Amino acid sequence: MDRRDFVRLGLAAGAAAGMTTAVHAKEPDAILDAGVREQQALMETGKLTSKALVQRYLARIAAVDKAGPRLNAVIELNPDALTIAADLDHERAEGKVRGPLHGIPVLLKDNIATGDRMSTSAGSLALEGVRAARDSFVAARLRAAGAVILGKTNLSEWANMRSTHSVSGWSGRGGQTRNPYALDRNTSGSSSGSAAAMAAALATLAIGTETDGSIVSPASICGVVGIKPTLGLVSRSGVIPIAHSQDTAGPMTRSVADAALLLAAIAGSDPDDAATNAAPGRPADFAAALRADGLRGRRIGVARNFFGNNPAVDAVIGAELAILAAQGATLVDVQVPNVDKYGDSELEVLLSEFRPDLEAYLAAYAPHAAIRTMADLIAFNDKHAAQELRHFGQEHLIAAQAKPGLDAAAYRTALANNHRYSRDEGIDRILRDEKLDALVAPTGGTGWLTDYINGDHDGPGFSSPAAVAGYPHVTVPAGQVHGLPVGLSFVGGAWSDAALVAMAYAYEQASQRRRPPTYPASVNVRP
Repeated sequence: MDRRDFVRLGLAAGAAAGMTTAVHAKEPDAILDAGVREQQALMETGKLTSKALVQRYLARIAAVDKAGPRLNAVIELNPDALTIAADLDHERAEGKVRGPLHGIPVLLKDNIATGDRMSTSAGSLALEGVRAARDSFVAARLRAAGAVILGKTNLSEWANMRSTHSVSGWSGRGGQTRNPYALDRNTSGSSSGSAAAMAAALATLAIGTETDGSIVSPASICGVVGIKPTLGLVSRSGVIPIAHSQDTAGPMTRSVADAALLLAAIAGSDPDDAATNAAPGRPADFAAALRADGLRGRRIGVARNFFGNNPAVDAVIGAELAILAAQGATLVDVQVPNVDKYGDSELEVLLSEFRPDLEAYLAAYAPHAAIRTMADLIAFNDKHAAQELRHFGQEHLIAAQAKPGLDAAAYRTALANNHRYSRDEGIDRILRDEKLDALVAPTGGTGWLTDYINGDHDGPGFSSPAAVAGYPHVTVPAGQVHGLPVGLSFVGGAWSDAALVAMAYAYEQASQRRRPPTYPASVNVRP
């Protein structure tokens, strides 16, 4: 941050320090759109307090999320946020700073348990008002790091594992989240609210979760950075699940630097999540990976079998490949093998794990909820069909209820198939054979029109190989098509998260493609 930026942010912070007045919907003041390091620099010099920053974000949420364009990204605000921020300001005044997230506001997707006065509901009316028995591992790590949990974000209900005919970004409890780049367009899902909130500068940081595409797709479509970590880098304890073989939480932010600092805060070993024991030693130093030369000497495979779905998107991403090469990367055209061999088996695994995983979560984190089983949830939705089933059904819940469990031969065969073709004969094979450090491709297409009649009509994306394998995936804003953002994806092998962060950061710094939204009602497509 140069001197002019610091002065500009300092002036914005000074205005924020004593104000909670209306915020212009289309132009957040500089401090709200700034990153962790810039906000910390202002707090260190006394130009900003955490409490003033929280107040300003609350005003922003009132102006943009609840009024103005009405994004509907935030499902609930933390009633204790201002008190927490004031306490953290007091700690700073006493000389105690917990780290780079001290006093920084963060929004959590509403399937991440917080042991406080907020609900943890996965967007379902069945869990509305249900407070988690204790913090998730992720929430506990954030509190320990000094972050201010500002609230919860809306999501595709049950992380989009409810219906075969769903509309992403909609939940019975939260309604429909809207895309800041065209309000009639979809945000994708299931981390819809986290993506829209970051695009609109409703907090400094956000957390999403992914089973397959639920971080990287909405991040790409809303023009922000998303990181789906290696499975086991971040504990899943206290996250309302779909399937333990693919679920993970991860950062959603406006910059790679912020995502790296957030990932560093939430990564770590958890005795309650065996997958975290597979991590090789201590988590990598993600802050050290933020190097402008992170692409130099890297050999990167351009996954050509994930192009060809949208010529306009291909043109944007094709132009960005030149930036990778200019930053010192060697590009090799490749075909990721066997990507057509785990579509059906992936669904078999997700449906098989959903019921036992959900029921284990309810027993541990929501023991006083009215629903205790998948059958209870299905019955609740039937009873409250006017609210819960008015746009689409619950076919996935019914299918999951019918699965025999984790000892079934069909489940074990499907899981082995997934790992074989996504790992050994998929990503690992192409990285090894071509001596690659990473793969790149378009993350997906652009935001589609939200349509309650026909449901989602998104096109193919690049999420499944890394999701099924449990490998890391980073998406970075790469430009726009008719004003709608698209992302460039970086995918690597297991535990290559820091290397991907380095490559993504170097690309981001050289390209600077992110543009803030302007909240148009629709896309203006001129002939």
